[in-house]
Amino acid sequence: MSLEFGDRLMFVGGEFVAAETGEWMDSVNPATEEVHGRVPAASPADIDRAVQAAAAAQPEWAAKSVFERGNLLRALAAQIRARADQVLPLEAADTGNTIASLGNDITLAAGYIDMMAGLGIELKGETVPATGQNIHFTLRQPYGVVGRIVPFNHPFLFAGAHLAAPLMAGNSVVLKSPDQSPLSGSVMGEICRDVLPPGVINIVSGQGPVAGDAIVRHPLVQRIGFTGSVPTGMRIQRSAAEVGIKHLSLELGGKNPLIAFPDADPAAITKAAVAGMNFAWSGQSCGSTSRLMLHESIYDEVVSGIVEHVGAIKLGDPRDPASEMGPVNSAGHYQHVTNMIAVGKADGATLLTGGERPAGESFAKGYWVRPTVFGDVTMDMRIGREEVFGPVLSILKWRERDEVLAMANATEFGLTAGVWTNDIGTAMGMARELETGLVWINGGGRHFLGTGFSGWKNSGLGREECLEELLSYTQSKSVHIML
Repeated sequence: MSLEFGDRLMFVGGEFVAAETGEWMDSVNPATEEVHGRVPAASPADIDRAVQAAAAAQPEWAAKSVFERGNLLRALAAQIRARADQVLPLEAADTGNTIASLGNDITLAAGYIDMMAGLGIELKGETVPATGQNIHFTLRQPYGVVGRIVPFNHPFLFAGAHLAAPLMAGNSVVLKSPDQSPLSGSVMGEICRDVLPPGVINIVSGQGPVAGDAIVRHPLVQRIGFTGSVPTGMRIQRSAAEVGIKHLSLELGGKNPLIAFPDADPAAITKAAVAGMNFAWSGQSCGSTSRLMLHESIYDEVVSGIVEHVGAIKLGDPRDPASEMGPVNSAGHYQHVTNMIAVGKADGATLLTGGERPAGESFAKGYWVRPTVFGDVTMDMRIGREEVFGPVLSILKWRERDEVLAMANATEFGLTAGVWTNDIGTAMGMARELETGLVWINGGGRHFLGTGFSGWKNSGLGREECLEELLSYTQSKSVHIML
């Protein structure tokens, strides 16, 4: 066992602590399969300790003005930027994401916090002329303690970004790091210790069915935010409903279409399709456009270009800046991805490139899958309907506009979609009729802060990255002054 990063403690009540039981969880480097660090395996008693610390700190935090809270959040963002050199190699080793792409995670996390700090003055109610004689108005007040559960694909980014809105709204937070890649949570704890009052942020680790479920079920946690898979989101809904009435936001999976019309530039489509698959993260992104839907007139040309580009992607050590793709995140996820590739072959899709472990001694261990492209995919194949959450692109062919619209909407998901065409009428018609929370027209992949990010159907509940997210961490109260 090589504990390169050592034991990382939880951050509770302003202090770094182990689990009361003394139990630990191993964190495995997905590129080597070596245990390179450990974190405490929190029990329900540990979660209660974190929630109680958050509840004790919350009233004083809420009593600060929005300007005071905003200034502290901006200081937090500045410290995140300052710690980038420490975070990036740790995060690359723990997640398998390439270090060349992870710098953007630091930028996004800090920028997200700065945005929420600036929106604080919008935490306002309204006056209502309900009668002519009296005064009627509404107040926005925090929930108290918020639970946030972070996914494995971008743990540091989501830890930073997802504490911003609850804090700005006057809540305290108990944040759980992911089971598979938990190490950077301790660095976020160090940053919070240096900037925020004790107990305002508490960062715990542990298995989802134990520690995560304890957060969801705790009676003092009435507001919960989760990013992850659809099945886990459903379990969270069930657990929350069994103990109380709670406000949930869920940012879940996607099987996102990128639809190319015959007037689109094949070279631009090729570039967009490869970029939209997020191969630098091994395709492990809920927003990846993993279904490429090509009009039959451009199908062959685009497919040829994609196979060439994807086949040239350089796999290697995630901490090497020259690497363009690393391994998938964990042994369990490797099994899922390789099983789905086998299903694609069995269902009759044409394997165009990838689909196996790369050759060479450096790839003998680790959860490596070559970037994979399937052609001739149809919507009756599982590879065309189900989320792989890995480096697997499915390409489908279509002829008529209504046909491709039906194909795009024929899944349980509704997160993102891309439409490529030079016809504004076609573009706007598709944007209205696609059953997704976000549509890119002649673009893809990027998030634009302030515009909102959300899923339809089984892809989630609630909007993030905008004012609506901030307001969702408050409760509205009506006040009537009888004159």
